[in-house]
Amino acid sequence: MKQLVAYITAGYPDVNFSIDTALALKDAGVDIIELGVPFSDPAADGAVIEEANLRALQNGFKMEQLFEISKEIAPKIPTFWMGYFNPFYHKGVDYFAAKAREYGVNGFIIPDLPFEEAAPYKHLLEGMGLNLVDFIAPTHPKERIKKIVKDSLGFIYLVAYAGITGSGAKEDLSEIIKIIKDYTNTPVFVGFGVNEKSAKAKAKGVDGVIVGSAFIKILLDDSLTKTQKIDRISFLARNIKETINE
Repeated sequence: MKQLVAYITAGYPDVNFSIDTALALKDAGVDIIELGVPFSDPAADGAVIEEANLRALQNGFKMEQLFEISKEIAPKIPTFWMGYFNPFYHKGVDYFAAKAREYGVNGFIIPDLPFEEAAPYKHLLEGMGLNLVDFIAPTHPKERIKKIVKDSLGFIYLVAYAGITGSGAKEDLSEIIKIIKDYTNTPVFVGFGVNEKSAKAKAKGVDGVIVGSAFIKILLDDSLTKTQKIDRISFLARNIKETINE
């Protein structure tokens, strides 16, 4: 069965809501939670996730809230911390690794950490039983793909197009998927631009999809109550999970 990874922004609009949303997504069929660490300049993300990041920071997000949420959800559903390298570097990757181990988090997704620069951190994390997710882009040549996926663990994040999250750009990924699968058995998940309309097509040939902006749009809708937001995000998750497994 193909898997569904759901991104939510930690602490938006508050800690308890993040916990309730993550657990509701689990009940709706989501397999992995990508728990976003709010950051002021989320370069790989589009306007929707950027807005959620900014609102969380304006609400006074502190890193302790990430740990509080993780403590409640990680024992119940596989959880990865998704964030930009600056906060991890500032406090120390070893500090976050120890916290991840403490709360049962599975690993890290750091989109602005290049493969070569990630090597020492990857070694550190893997030594603690944690995964640092590798990224593959449609622009990567065959030899680079082979090098990146050689020792991949957890899952491989295949970027659906060269751009930012949430856009409607399209790429033919069939050839790059074949190349990845020639060199690794690590699951491949497609992210960027995945929603209820595109999920079935983007799931073709891979092991799952990563959905962020489609969920965050619901969480940003101030016309909805918290209960309505959770109901709608759960419905969307069920729909996408069914669609990618038809």
